[in-house]
Amino acid sequence: MTEVTVPNLGDAVVSATVSIWHYSPGDSIKKDDNLVELVTDKAVFNLPSPAAGTIKQLLFSEGETIKPGEVIAIID
Repeated sequence: MTEVTVPNLGDAVVSATVSIWHYSPGDSIKKDDNLVELVTDKAVFNLPSPAAGTIKQLLFSEGETIKPGEVIAIID
């Protein structure tokens, strides 16, 4: 099982918004596929999957605010 965490998004960035999940629970994903789009007040980031597997759980919904270091998804 792999926990997907929000990376550091920049020195002054303390939060981001989940814009679009590109996969849903139960979907298969390959390593480095774009898992989610995160939006800050300065930029848009595409977060790649750190591992191949099946999306087990998405812990935040689109539109929710997240912080660097938080677990946002689990891949089995």
